Amino acid sequence: MSDLGSEEIEEEAENDLGEYEGERNEAGERHGRGKARLPNGDTYEGEYANGKRNGKGLYRFKNGARYTGEYLENKKHGNGLFIYPDGSKYEGDWVEDQRHGNGVYYYVNGDTYTGEWFNNYRHGQGTYFYALTGSKYVGTWANGQQEGSAELIHLNHRFQGKFVNKN
Repeated sequence: MSDLGSEEIEEEAENDLGEYEGERNEAGERHGRGKARLPNGDTYEGEYANGKRNGKGLYRFKNGARYTGEYLENKKHGNGLFIYPDGSKYEGDWVEDQRHGNGVYYYVNGDTYTGEWFNNYRHGQGTYFYALTGSKYVGTWANGQQEGSAELIHLNHRFQGKFVNKN
């Protein structure tokens, strides 16, 4: 999977709640701690408020992906760790189901990106480490692309300057 948001993974539909075991409020809604097995094969164990995932929990997708972290109104929101089916993972801030804020993306090939995110894209200040060469890009990003002032550091030399359209 990539860090560009192409891994859109559907979570449970709000109207089809599946099986649930746990606490409820006076209205009969899921409220407090509980476990759910959803009709699509996904599972969730964690906190609920007024029928929605709210607080800390673990969501396991039938495709092998999983998210451990904070929820708000059924959306990943706050700090969390998402492990994708291919083994790559993102650990950091989430806002309304989007990587947003500060976080680290660990790629399957050993590369890492550490820095700012905006609406699922690398955006702002960040460092991309290339595992194969030991090189790293330290600088700014715009909508997932290297752009603006940066430094490209190799084992025996470095380049400082401005990047435009990844060049």
